[in-house]
Amino acid sequence: MRTLCASTLIGEFFIIGFAGLVAMKDPDLAMGTVWTVCGIGMVLSVLLCGMITRPGGVQLGWALQIALIASGFIVPAMFFLGVCFAVLWGVSVHFGRKIDEAKARFAAQQDGMGADPA
Repeated sequence: MRTLCASTLIGEFFIIGFAGLVAMKDPDLAMGTVWTVCGIGMVLSVLLCGMITRPGGVQLGWALQIALIASGFIVPAMFFLGVCFAVLWGVSVHFGRKIDEAKARFAAQQDGMGADPA
């Protein structure tokens, strides 16, 4: 699960950065505010890569997905990109868990075959 989810989060890192560049063009937004919010989102996306398998890691990932969608109120294209990444996050979590289960079954089979039946 870690690899799939981390790949999604790294993609979000870049999307958040690009959204910051777009938001920076809005004259109503202060540049410092834009980059503080984007910087927090970018750092969180990188930190979550290492927290995926820890308790609450997946839930924090979902919170980031909601924030990404909500950023569409500032940069309208983020509604679409946020939904795309939320779907990608859900697929990564789902299939990542299936892969982890398959690896565990395979490891159990290998341990069972290596044991002495005597």
